[in-house]
Amino acid sequence: MLIYNRWQSKAALLMALGMTSTAAVPLVISAPAVADSPHVVGQLFSQSSRVLLPAGSRIPVRYDEAERIIVTPRETASVTLTVADNIRYRGTTVIPAGSRIEGELRPASGGTQFFAKELIYRNGRRLPINARSQVITDTETITKGSNPNILRGAAIGAAAAAVLSEIFGSINLGTVLTGAGVGVLGELLLNRGRREVEVVVVDADTDLNLTLQKDLVRPR
Repeated sequence: MLIYNRWQSKAALLMALGMTSTAAVPLVISAPAVADSPHVVGQLFSQSSRVLLPAGSRIPVRYDEAERIIVTPRETASVTLTVADNIRYRGTTVIPAGSRIEGELRPASGGTQFFAKELIYRNGRRLPINARSQVITDTETITKGSNPNILRGAAIGAAAAAVLSEIFGSINLGTVLTGAGVGVLGELLLNRGRREVEVVVVDADTDLNLTLQKDLVRPR
């Protein structure tokens, strides 16, 4: 009887262990099933397939209207840049060279910075874009005795143009950009007779290359 009872106890123990391990199996294999559900996979694939260019990508650009852009450190000026090279992602050209990027130069940390707002393809299609240049802090103080050649042929913000015309009088200031804040422009015009102005000088060939801040995605 003792041997039989021992055998019966061992058999019961093995059966209990077998039932426990068998019951645990569905818990282990069922977890991935949630992540691999068609709905979740479809969402992930949809998000991935809409990304044309990921955040952090660099976009080389140029400014075709002038070699330099001159603004005051406090003004905002509308600027349109041109994509300099084909931008490729995963073997596909997602932004062809010659596409345009509209945006603004805005005050930033004692200088100016370009903020992109809209990408315009050569076929006219438009996409919102979130990209920025570096902060440009190359400033110059211009006085009556300054060589005005730095201004000739430059693209100049409206606020900067207003005060520069007060200093130099009649002079070819090149292209005058739009978008100056009314407060800034009014302050400069009221301060008539000033003899100097500090401006930010943007090198259009090297200062305006952009970094994408958010994924560029195709519209739904």
